[in-house]
Amino acid sequence: MRSADLDAFLSDHPAAIVAELTSVRGSSPREQGAFMLIAAAALLGTIGGGALEYMVIARARQALRDGLPPGVMEVPLGPEIGQCCGGRVTVALRVVGASDAARLASRLRISEGALPHVYLFGSGHVGKALARALAALPLQVHVIDTRPDELHDLPAGVEARAVPMPEAVVRTAPAGAAFVILTHDHALDFLIAAEALKRADAPYVGMVGSRTKRARFASWYHGGGGAKRDLARLVLPIGDFGLVDKRPEVIAALAAAEIMVHIGSGEASGTRPVATMSGAAID
Repeated sequence: MRSADLDAFLSDHPAAIVAELTSVRGSSPREQGAFMLIAAAALLGTIGGGALEYMVIARARQALRDGLPPGVMEVPLGPEIGQCCGGRVTVALRVVGASDAARLASRLRISEGALPHVYLFGSGHVGKALARALAALPLQVHVIDTRPDELHDLPAGVEARAVPMPEAVVRTAPAGAAFVILTHDHALDFLIAAEALKRADAPYVGMVGSRTKRARFASWYHGGGGAKRDLARLVLPIGDFGLVDKRPEVIAALAAAEIMVHIGSGEASGTRPVATMSGAAID
């Protein structure tokens, strides 16, 4: 959930209840602080799905119909409600007022600011498909191209920039940024990749292409004094899971998963903070 989503939801549904996990003990599908908004005929966000969420939604909508305070729910996540997490959660439900809206929006903006940055260099077919795939994930996505006319048909929330020297963007990118190289020019790809491999803090440096392209890049890179240990960090081709499907949307789906795994590995190892409020939930 983004702060813009919250604003739009409350504008369309001014009578809404926020359900927030204020306490989590044991195993739970979401973390403490996770919240969702519930209106009479619309929802935004999730506290974990399944029977827990079904019960909370029913309670909130009953409160909206009756005009009564929704109160607090203590829910055991076990056989009693048909879930097997085994923990216990406290869910606070409140009618959303101005102060609640401001507090939640502030939390979301802070969370958004902590999201990992992913830079896509190239706005061709694969670049656009990958931007669409990544835009739905808890990331800050940037699309960089030397061609202003190609920076169209990109999803809302994705920053698009036309720059004459894309490799310079790599140098000024925030710490922990990931870089994906998909331009129309192999020579430009190589320049950007060489710059990105200098960033030891980058959890992912990937380039679209083939094994032949990797061999050519390796020859060029080593010829310029590039170290083998740095080259080993380059993912080329991206999204290589053994499939031979070269459709942009398929490459994008596989590469998006790959990028998230690399970023998540960094979060798990403690090399970058985890922005949990926008994270996915699995019941």
